[in-house]
Amino acid sequence: MKAPAPAKINLGLVVGPPRDDGRHELLTVYQRLAIADRIELDRADALRIDGFADDTLVRDALAALAAHAGVEPRWRVRIEKRLPVAAGLAGGSSDAATALRLANDTLDEPLAPAALHRLAASLGADVPFFLADGPQLGSGDGTTLEPLDLPQDFWVVVVLPRGARKPSTAAVYAAFDARDGAAGWEERRAAFAAALAAVRRPRDLAQLPPNDLVSSPLARDLRALGAFHADVSGAGPAVYGLFHHRAAASDARKALRAAGETWLTAPAWYG
Repeated sequence: MKAPAPAKINLGLVVGPPRDDGRHELLTVYQRLAIADRIELDRADALRIDGFADDTLVRDALAALAAHAGVEPRWRVRIEKRLPVAAGLAGGSSDAATALRLANDTLDEPLAPAALHRLAASLGADVPFFLADGPQLGSGDGTTLEPLDLPQDFWVVVVLPRGARKPSTAAVYAAFDARDGAAGWEERRAAFAAALAAVRRPRDLAQLPPNDLVSSPLARDLRALGAFHADVSGAGPAVYGLFHHRAAASDARKALRAAGETWLTAPAWYG
């Protein structure tokens, strides 16, 4: 069994105070992209992960699935990494969700969608999104999802800044807390929801608020090159720009090649 494990970007990210469970309240739009890792999964005598030596999340996901299903974790997974690691594109979360979905399909009694969602949520805030189709509104700690009817007719340029070293996600949130970033959470959340409700055309996505956690001068550069919306994805450091036309997106990508690794892609509806 094979399937793509696509990247995601966050079209807006508004962050609130810490929760009792240590995660933060947030509101974000998860958007799947057509660039992806590849996951291959087969039944095996024991759990084995090949192709990406640094994986821990796929292994943990499948071990958790086996425990929930009351079976031994007997799968062989091959991960073909095409997405950058620790870039804010959720490649690891996507790999884990894709492996979960494929492995669940091999069970004599597969977990129901709600149970699989809960298991995915225990692994990370981004993981459940990759079990759903289309863009989703993430709320709560990011694992409460609501499908969105958003325009998907645009092009995306993704830039991973050269030499960028992402601090841990925990460190990014700690810095957010240290600067009292959660101030005005209720008002900012309401403004996000109002802007989202007004989206009709791709250009309306430009009204979504910027990422609360991190910013990058590359977003300004992408806008100068014609992007109607540009921001950092997740906790970074990857930056994206949205374009109406492929030609303009391609020109922007070429102009920013010296800044780091780049991709030209488009929205994807499902994995």
